[in-house]
Amino acid sequence: MVASKDETENKTEEGGAEAADAAKAKAKQEAKKAAAEANRAKAKKAKEDAAAGAVKIAAAGETKVSPISKTTRMQELYKSKVVPALMKEFQFKSAMQVPKIKKVVINCAVKEAIGNPKVLDGTYEELMTITGQKPVLTKAKKAIAAFKVRKGNTVGVMVTLRRARAYEFLDRLINVAFPRVRDFKGISPKSFDGRGNYSVGLREQIIFPEINYERIDKVRGMTITVETTAKNNEHARALLTELGMPFRK
Repeated sequence: MVASKDETENKTEEGGAEAADAAKAKAKQEAKKAAAEANRAKAKKAKEDAAAGAVKIAAAGETKVSPISKTTRMQELYKSKVVPALMKEFQFKSAMQVPKIKKVVINCAVKEAIGNPKVLDGTYEELMTITGQKPVLTKAKKAIAAFKVRKGNTVGVMVTLRRARAYEFLDRLINVAFPRVRDFKGISPKSFDGRGNYSVGLREQIIFPEINYERIDKVRGMTITVETTAKNNEHARALLTELGMPFRK
């Protein structure tokens, strides 16, 4: 049976329409693929830019390595103002006799970790965000029955900062964190141990602007110990005062 002229034309039109639809679908698919590739490239570039501008996190135990950067602001203050002032006040004959910051230890004990070790995850991340260095987990050295603590239980996290990291942390603590404490009247000038070391306790980690209040699970405190090369409390107090430590009068 021979098809009529009209049927042939209809088939030709249908074939042309199908080809056009297929071409449109292919073009649409290619455009979608190109857009996806562009978005991936954009996201990759944003990630690389963020990584380049982010603070380098030191590995646990990498405390002796200072960040590869210029001298911190507080180190410049120490060299230009603190050293001459202390040499004049205590009649030091050499700049090497002037006490300096040896290290800063930040310790955070979490009592809830005894029953639920996962609680330490949040504290670990918060301390790493504040200091820019990975903390180490601290364990109980002996069993304490009254607190249901067994020897070897993980009870907190700790970070030890040295050199540029220590000075940079003290700069943020003195000039940024302390002023954010409500009704702040200064810190105690009596918390020295007799060997030139000073300790201060903080009740809230949210005084550091790096901490997002909406993401924390609980407000926790920490103990900050500043170890100096001073041989007595008088020299250590003078050093910290010159660096800007807001001692209570």
